[in-house]
Amino acid sequence: MSNNFEKMEHSFRRRLQEISNMKELEEIKVQFLGKKGELSQFMKQLKELSNEKKAEIGKSVNRLKVLFQEKIDLRREDLKHLEYEQRMQCEWIDITTDPYQTEPGSLHPVTVVQQKLEDAFIAMGFQVLDGPHIETEYYNFEALNIAAHHPARDMQDTFYFEDGHLLRTHTSPIQIRGMERIQPPLRIVGPGKVFRCERTDASHDSCFHQFEGMMVDKDISVAHLIYFMKTMLSEIFENEVEVRLRPGYFPFVEPGFELDMRCLLCKGEGCKFCKRVGWIELIGCGMVHPNVLRAGNIDPSVYSGFAFGIGIDRLAMMKYDITDIRPLHGGNLNFARCFTVL
Repeated sequence: MSNNFEKMEHSFRRRLQEISNMKELEEIKVQFLGKKGELSQFMKQLKELSNEKKAEIGKSVNRLKVLFQEKIDLRREDLKHLEYEQRMQCEWIDITTDPYQTEPGSLHPVTVVQQKLEDAFIAMGFQVLDGPHIETEYYNFEALNIAAHHPARDMQDTFYFEDGHLLRTHTSPIQIRGMERIQPPLRIVGPGKVFRCERTDASHDSCFHQFEGMMVDKDISVAHLIYFMKTMLSEIFENEVEVRLRPGYFPFVEPGFELDMRCLLCKGEGCKFCKRVGWIELIGCGMVHPNVLRAGNIDPSVYSGFAFGIGIDRLAMMKYDITDIRPLHGGNLNFARCFTVL
């Protein structure tokens, strides 16, 4: 019987030296220490032996069991170290290389244009204000002199919530909130996202960006409006621009104007970009309606002002020669990589 134990120990040591991975180590453990392993087979034979032999063989079995477990544990640590060394050889890291080899990012074209607009107006003494995306009918319509029967208040044009709130259709509510907080003279601009229930195509989207502003003081005239609009456009397009006013209707201004800019590509001669007319329609503007001033707690008999609104997305499309508005908000990284503006 003792001879069998010696053979088993010799076999175990030989097998242990031959293995090269954890799977083989587990196989050896099952072979010698498992429920159906070689040591378990010896234990089953004890019931057929005398008490004296049982004690002798049991002692030998326990000795081998402890020995095998210790050797397996030591071999497991050796294999872990070996696997680590092998992995390090395959996955070594050169600590002398630049750790920041990621692709550099850039600002979105709409963000760039918005920042340029903000910088231009801050330089002219304006404050940049913000407002909530979810508005009430009062701030989005009533305070802006938009009548209850106006088409803009229809469910087909505006996103309404069940409680009567809505997604703002312009950033003009920022102007009302600004007048409530700041007494004249005031110069404020309000950029941000707006939402309209429109069919998406190359020039329209249900979510886009607007930049609106107003100036209120004593003796403000159309001349002030023209000056500030020319200054803004010259800053954006980095070129002197020529503008003209045409009559236009907007409920919150009186008189209202459409401000056009002479096409910078054809110098007013007419081209595909300006639809052969030499001018590009850009800004809705005018002198602030007395009812809007009253909604902001400002006396229209003392103060006057101008207001304007322009699409940031459209300015970005013009500045960077983008012909379709949809890629601006599509999340396509290939489109974003076309711009390195910072």
